[in-house]
Amino acid sequence: MSTIVDRAAGWIRPKIPSTFKGIVRPPTPATKREIPLVSGALPVLGHTVEFVRDTLGLLDRAYRECGEVAELQVAHKRMVLMTGPEAAEAFYRAPDEQLSPNAAYKMMVPVFGKDVVYDAHPAKMNEQMRMLLPALRDKRMRTYGEIIADEVRQSLESWGDSGVLDIADYTRVLTNFTSSHCLLGKEFRQDMTGEFAQVYHDLERGITPAAYIHPHLPLPAFRKRDRARVRLVEMITGIVAERRKSGREGEDFLQTLMDANYQSGEPLSEHEITGMLLAAMFAGHHTSSVTTAWCMLELLRNPGYLERMVAQIDEVYAGTDEISYQSLRDITLTDWAVKEALRLHPPLFMLLRGVLQDFEFGDHLIPAGYFVINSPLISHQLPHVYKNPERFDPERFGPEREEDKANFTYLSFGAGRHKCLGNAFALLQVKTIFAILLREYTFESMGDPVEPEFGGVVLGPKQPCRVRYTRRKR
Repeated sequence: MSTIVDRAAGWIRPKIPSTFKGIVRPPTPATKREIPLVSGALPVLGHTVEFVRDTLGLLDRAYRECGEVAELQVAHKRMVLMTGPEAAEAFYRAPDEQLSPNAAYKMMVPVFGKDVVYDAHPAKMNEQMRMLLPALRDKRMRTYGEIIADEVRQSLESWGDSGVLDIADYTRVLTNFTSSHCLLGKEFRQDMTGEFAQVYHDLERGITPAAYIHPHLPLPAFRKRDRARVRLVEMITGIVAERRKSGREGEDFLQTLMDANYQSGEPLSEHEITGMLLAAMFAGHHTSSVTTAWCMLELLRNPGYLERMVAQIDEVYAGTDEISYQSLRDITLTDWAVKEALRLHPPLFMLLRGVLQDFEFGDHLIPAGYFVINSPLISHQLPHVYKNPERFDPERFGPEREEDKANFTYLSFGAGRHKCLGNAFALLQVKTIFAILLREYTFESMGDPVEPEFGGVVLGPKQPCRVRYTRRKR
């Protein structure tokens, strides 16, 4: 292709758009290599259709074709997938002024609300995130552990001696109860009806690949999402009003936010409290729900490891039903299994940043106005990082191997300054659930295919994923 050389700028400018018509790629500086463009881009649309239909397949193909960096065109957005430990380190360590999560996650604004989290100025967002820290300290975590254990035991009261259940349905309902109890408080959990489950379901189903393109398209899922948020604000506002009127205080995230103030001394508005609770719930509920389901399905395909894991749980909890904070640290085989389920099936398979200032990585330059992607799912499948990466092998995290020891190789909760604050809460939930379930019941698969499905916020198992349970004789 013929070019025009701009010697003053040091750039080589193409006369016509390269690779596909209707999309003009910005010029690449002469000192930098052009970022390879993934094949299959359609005129004008680029990779939009494939992105909406098969996001996972597109990202996997991008890495296999282009390697460490690969350019995609999704609607009007140019995106660069960055893969591998060095790319991840550059991605997660870049300052917000250069790679901005706020610019990337505008599709979450209709869910969390205006001027909250990703719609807030970075300094304000950091203040808001720090307000959640008191709810994640050891004393509170111990309280949450007791709540989660009680919810799990309550969920088993209707099981009987044997039966069949869809594990994804069970974990979604259970973690809905546990998360809402820990985040919104006892009174909300006691009054919880089917309405909350439906409202929350409509809210989360409004986050689809189409939302990355434009979160306000006239789609039925987006209209349901907006109605759901209005109703959820009403429900949470009612609890806040009742607490302030009665003077009652709770040991939960809601109380933490009700007591919080900005550095200016200004308290959070009820709109801001709702948005931050939703952000915390999305992090805590979804990670716990799908990770518990995935971990159970993977364990049933690896009965030898499951048998050892049950034996360790029996040993740690011999003679006691108390699920203590310390005892959860002692069931190391469970810890490794959960980490491995998260490696193979990271709930957030794609993390984004908006490029506010030109960003250099290696001998590539990613211009301002682009978006960059890091996919924990793709990164966790690299054979030079993880041995036999497609295998469920929890002992890769044991002291003899520690395959995740190198920085920026294990990314299930992100990394850097924006690493998920709720990771400890999510792990607490999952390990507590397994500590109780596996003491009370044995499980076996019903033979349903174990496949991923992107149905909204996270990457969960495709349903049905049924398991048979039988009460243990202890």
